[in-house]
Amino acid sequence: MDNSVSILWFRKDLRLDDHPALDQALRAGKRVVPVFIWDPEYEQPWVPGTASRWWLNHSLQSLDRDLKQMGSRLIFRKGKTIPILDELIGSTRAASVYWHRRFEPAVADRDTLTIEHLNSNGIRTEVLNGSLLREPESVRKENGEPYRVFTPYWKAHLRADSLRMAIPPPRQKLAPVDPSIRSDRIDICGHDDAPPVPSPHEMGFNPGESGAKIALQRFSREWVEDYDTSRDRPDLAGTSRLSAHLAWGEISPIRIWHTLANKLQDPPVSNGSGGAHTFLKEIGWREFAYHLLVHFPKTPEEPLRGEFRHFPWRIKPEALEKWKSGRTGFPMVDAGMRELLHSGWMHNRVRMLTASFLVKNLGISWLEGARWFWDRLFDADLANNTLGWQWTAGCGADAAPFFRVFNPVIQGQKFDPAGIYVRQWIPELAQGNNRYIHTPWMDPSMDDVYPDRMLSLIESRQRALNDFASLSTH
Repeated sequence: MDNSVSILWFRKDLRLDDHPALDQALRAGKRVVPVFIWDPEYEQPWVPGTASRWWLNHSLQSLDRDLKQMGSRLIFRKGKTIPILDELIGSTRAASVYWHRRFEPAVADRDTLTIEHLNSNGIRTEVLNGSLLREPESVRKENGEPYRVFTPYWKAHLRADSLRMAIPPPRQKLAPVDPSIRSDRIDICGHDDAPPVPSPHEMGFNPGESGAKIALQRFSREWVEDYDTSRDRPDLAGTSRLSAHLAWGEISPIRIWHTLANKLQDPPVSNGSGGAHTFLKEIGWREFAYHLLVHFPKTPEEPLRGEFRHFPWRIKPEALEKWKSGRTGFPMVDAGMRELLHSGWMHNRVRMLTASFLVKNLGISWLEGARWFWDRLFDADLANNTLGWQWTAGCGADAAPFFRVFNPVIQGQKFDPAGIYVRQWIPELAQGNNRYIHTPWMDPSMDDVYPDRMLSLIESRQRALNDFASLSTH
């Protein structure tokens, strides 16, 4: 072994800026060998979906270019993680492996086995937090129990010790990787993984660290001051578009936090107002999602609230397919589902609306929706996906009140008043009467042009309320 050589194992931290594992390896005087291993078995049961693989493929290519500009290169391998690490350790004679912690329950368990394997073979491992503001276990109630409600969690989070500062990227070139170290061609997309159409590039998304920096600069310069109101408007470009960059670690929450907190005159507070405060609270919700995932590791497949094990979810294959393809007859729902299907992304306000329609109006299990979003979103994140779907279904922590059922007509009239968003994703409605853009069944010119409503909003809402009331009998 060569104590001067270490492997830097990239996972969901595809950047050079504010990269604690890279920084620690360089501080230890190590010559770093950057490695990414595509091992779907290691990710089971939540293997990155179709859209996520598309994004990851582009992000890895971007990281490789960035590393080459620094004098290094990315070693990409496909296969089983531990044998590949063993082989690379042997060929590089590395004495240590650095990486960032993953919090998905199954991946975390496999990481524990990987650490035990490497340590038993005399390889030093160092695992750091490069994905969150704080370790999920570091914020607890006074009695040591985890939080299940966001507001007290967030107050405790803000009361804790100051966050570390962001670590700048390496200022000097990295040591070159021995040319004899083989790298596979970066290609993780299967034959059926056609990119979304229009591609995320056409929608203004650019995978990679440089794209993340541009997105943060644009948002902090153009939209953050109005974020309180603009974030609810899918017809505006008022959100940060940072979700996929965060999900793949192309930018760190620490870097985002300090960039936007610097816009505030005072430190962030839990009840602060204004766009920057509101956005930082959204970063807080991401932290809370991971807090829940770590402390309640079964929630990606099971409801946190035990009484929901008896909930009378309905099995409706035909209705589920209409929801997935955007053919429900309700424009805001259909626009959102078509945006998801064709671009790999969906506006957050519309995510809540489409989720509510599935679980409340159609009565279909939140798990069906969570699995579909996981496959179709290029910002799919297990903690956020689980929190969001259980929140909407009412079966998780800090759940939405059971009587909250989003009305797609009212939501459309309020947040897409001119129908710009609807027309973008449902072109067949473009020639309809503006007055009926969110109620096309009232427009005679739309007969046989657009699908009819698949249900009554009033009746389906009442059925949902009755189903929720039935929980009290179990």
